[in-house]
Amino acid sequence: MSENDKRIPRTQLPGDARLDTLAVREGLPPSQWGENSEALFVSSSFVHPDAATAAARFANEEEAFVYSRFSNPTVTMMERRLAALEGSEACIGTASGMGAITLLALSLLQAGDHVICSQSVFGSTIKLLGGEFSKFGVETSFVSQTDVAQWREAVRPNTKLLFAESPTNPLTEVCDIAALARIAHNAGALLVVDNCFCSPALQRPIHLGADIVMHSGTKYLDGQGRVIAGALCCSQKLVDEKFMPMMRSAGITLSPFNAWVVLKGMETLSIRMREQSARALELARWLEQHRAVERVYHPGLPSHPQHELAMRQQDGVGGPVASFIVKGADADRARANAFAVIDGTRICSITANLGDTKTTVTHPSSTTHGRLTEAQRQAAGITQGMIRIAVGLEDLEDLKVDLARGLDAIR
Repeated sequence: MSENDKRIPRTQLPGDARLDTLAVREGLPPSQWGENSEALFVSSSFVHPDAATAAARFANEEEAFVYSRFSNPTVTMMERRLAALEGSEACIGTASGMGAITLLALSLLQAGDHVICSQSVFGSTIKLLGGEFSKFGVETSFVSQTDVAQWREAVRPNTKLLFAESPTNPLTEVCDIAALARIAHNAGALLVVDNCFCSPALQRPIHLGADIVMHSGTKYLDGQGRVIAGALCCSQKLVDEKFMPMMRSAGITLSPFNAWVVLKGMETLSIRMREQSARALELARWLEQHRAVERVYHPGLPSHPQHELAMRQQDGVGGPVASFIVKGADADRARANAFAVIDGTRICSITANLGDTKTTVTHPSSTTHGRLTEAQRQAAGITQGMIRIAVGLEDLEDLKVDLARGLDAIR
């Protein structure tokens, strides 16, 4: 998406429009039909008036939509809206959140480069950066999410990226984004922040110094568990010179339909995030008091190790996700108790996805982080007794009853 892109007229909004207005209005261009909802362009290709114009457009000498593998009006509208919400110059949509990280690595890294990554990020991110890309000569060092000194000490002359997720999945660990940005920039590297758990409704890493914000639009941007999508928000230069050339060749493409669903989901993003976060905090407080719960992780709790930092970075809101550890005499008993709590639910959806208006519950050690080694899980603090709950919009008292069914049975 070029800053001077004339393919879709810019939305005529006041320059000081706030986040909730941008979430509803940005990306909706004037139309000859006068529709009040963004159009869905389900076309693989676009027609040109003559051969010379087609040649000019394929050579990037003339702005136009050419082929939906890398240019589509609906996708462009979604990218504009998300960029506006994150406060970035530009955005590029991808087929999934992991597709966004793949595009990031393919575009910015080469053999001999070094990446520093939090050891507490999503399991597939660890597998991709630490496993798949190591085959191509890219080395990744995994460090403590919260120990800034470890990030600083891990820097090498060939370090190109620092990658963090804040809060993390599933322990909700919060990193000091501004501090990591300083480390990255002093090393001539870029800071990438996975903002899936907070979304721009609660946290905007670009404003804290991050260079790139990565999203799985599958989560809170969509908000109803309907489609798979991803995105990178960053400078216009990175999109034009790095990400778009690779996207055009590799085709890690966001479909127009999925872009349209995410575009509509973002209209209610702020309302959903704040309401679900409020319910998550109350549920976390309730869990802290239950005799069968050993520990609760939620940034809104004063007991959270990075509570004060989270409140500064996340607009005073802890987020919709909490994790808790059920008691057990050993790992096998803790796992059995966790499974019993999950299986005892009648309202919560037992699924590894999150970001839905429906509350979801999962056992991270055997699902989202199941492909990691036990040593990797231990380093990330993921135990067999841990349960992650992403709170939706059901009645809170019903959710308490749903979890109490299994928790109360633990002896």
